[in-house]
Amino acid sequence: SESTERHKTPTKMASAEIDFANASKTGEIPSFNGDEKAKATDFANYFCSYAQLYHQKQMLVDHVRMAAYHSAIMGNSSVFKDKVVMDVGTGSGILAVWAAKAGAKRVYAVEYTEMSKHAEKVMEANGVSDVVTVIRGAVEDVVLPREDFATDGESDTQFVDIIISEWMGYFLLRESMLDSLIRARDKFLKPRTGLMFPSHCTMYVAPITDEEERYQSCAEYANTMQDWSQFVETTKSTYGVDMSCLEAPFDREQNEYYLLSSKWAELKPNAILAEAQPVKMFDMITCTIEESRGLALDDELSSFDFDISDDYKDGAPISGFAGWFTSDFKSRTDANGADAPKLMSPAFLDTGPEAGYTHWGQQVFHLLSSIPVLPDQKVRLYGNLELMRTKENARLYNCRFRFKTSRRNESEPKDGNVLMESDLTEIVYQIP
Repeated sequence: SESTERHKTPTKMASAEIDFANASKTGEIPSFNGDEKAKATDFANYFCSYAQLYHQKQMLVDHVRMAAYHSAIMGNSSVFKDKVVMDVGTGSGILAVWAAKAGAKRVYAVEYTEMSKHAEKVMEANGVSDVVTVIRGAVEDVVLPREDFATDGESDTQFVDIIISEWMGYFLLRESMLDSLIRARDKFLKPRTGLMFPSHCTMYVAPITDEEERYQSCAEYANTMQDWSQFVETTKSTYGVDMSCLEAPFDREQNEYYLLSSKWAELKPNAILAEAQPVKMFDMITCTIEESRGLALDDELSSFDFDISDDYKDGAPISGFAGWFTSDFKSRTDANGADAPKLMSPAFLDTGPEAGYTHWGQQVFHLLSSIPVLPDQKVRLYGNLELMRTKENARLYNCRFRFKTSRRNESEPKDGNVLMESDLTEIVYQIP
């Protein structure tokens, strides 16, 4: 999405106690089939930040992001020439401007918030208001003006040639805007010749060393629990009320906040201890709503298997995992896309540590205790990843890691003699 408060510190909130769930009664994002209460909650928790130019600017100064979209659109102007384009979540409208400048004959820029008023000004200021029509509303609800455009599908609404959108959230899926994109695709895009920008997205995980930040989180948790103990003593001695009965739920809250929540990070490349592995791949033409809901433990790519040796970073310990994504802008690869236009200048967006700063950064999942990497030995770290939406907020996710570790001499093959193997560890993190 063009704007959202992605760097905001998560609030310390017991989600089970929320009266206004940020989900429809069927567990969908409220913009699809939520009642008025759910939609109001969704707007307050999610969409309202879209209307702030401050947050638009955060996205617009991300040059890795900007360069990828600019290259994808302007570098393939032959694909855009005389085409009908939809920009889902246009924000301040820069992608729509580029689409018009690349030669589109009509661009529908859809925006849910009052940012649409600013987008209209941007179209006028850049001389493309005759091409771009800004439409305010949820893309699930909008009706495009019916013009004399050809379709190649069964529905007379499928006359859009290209859908462009910057819908990606932390670790790709956070915010669940992919749902909206899929529904827009199915309703408006030409099924045989239509294109999606980006066309493919891939999620990655890798083991990392990040001890300074991991220690800091542990220290903050310890400090807040020490502060609680002093609070209990003071309240009892000063006011005669025993609050110690609340220590367990307070501890659970703080544990989830400091230790079991992922952290936004801008990791250096040398923090990565083994080559990243893909855990989910999306083809934007064929992916389904079910796929957009997350990763199941039995998904084809959800398992990982890393080998880490002490010759990297002088045997730095394993502090946890990091997750990020890449997005491709390339030709269709699905079986039904043979007649679709080909992109002569593919573009690529990488949010991993090697790419430098992006506003997405990486999501870091710190272990509760680090795993040492001993001299002349290798550590095998293997298991599965599960990503599921929270019940209370369909735009947020929990991430479950299930893994084991084993140690062997460096000369041993991966399936060779094992010196030590751990029990199965299972940790569930919030992605706030």
